Amino acid sequence: MNNEGVDESKRQFLTSALTVVGGIGTGYLAVPFLAQMQPSVKAMAAGAPVEVDLSKMESGQLLRVAWRGKPVWILNRTPAALETLKAMDSFLSDPNSKDSIQPDSSKNPVRSIKPEIFVAIGLCTHLGCSPTFRPEIAPHDLGPDWKGGFFCPCHGSRFDLAGRVYSGVPAPTNLEIPPHRYLKDTLLLIGETGKGGVA
Repeated sequence: MNNEGVDESKRQFLTSALTVVGGIGTGYLAVPFLAQMQPSVKAMAAGAPVEVDLSKMESGQLLRVAWRGKPVWILNRTPAALETLKAMDSFLSDPNSKDSIQPDSSKNPVRSIKPEIFVAIGLCTHLGCSPTFRPEIAPHDLGPDWKGGFFCPCHGSRFDLAGRVYSGVPAPTNLEIPPHRYLKDTLLLIGETGKGGVA
């Protein structure tokens, strides 16, 4: 091949220019491709922490909110309900919650940061049905040992007012406690722990 009369500086310039243009073009093609691999705004919002104002919550009241597509219960337990928890151990499969999912802040006998406020994912640990809140004491259908709690009508699993599972039911573990913390005394953030909130 005869390279006479070829301006090497123009060749070098054209090669460099085409390399730059090709690199920019590749970048423009790569950005949408990489962007589609990110979770959608809707998906990110579904996993976002949820703030719950507890200031108007009454004693004995159960609030239901959604977090990550799951029902989350917030129960304001009465002093009488907290007293019943002390006498439940003999009926429970895991009274000390050793085999349960819960943040460190809820690893205590009442399974909560504040004794009166109980936060749990409202799904039975057997097959994921949503149990019913049954606060009454010794109803005819649940028997004389029932001190209030959560009953799963799908397969009969029972949980006390701390979400601890009764012995002899299909559910293998206590109700799951989601990560949560208090931003203020009556403002709960579900989906995050730590960061200096109110303990």
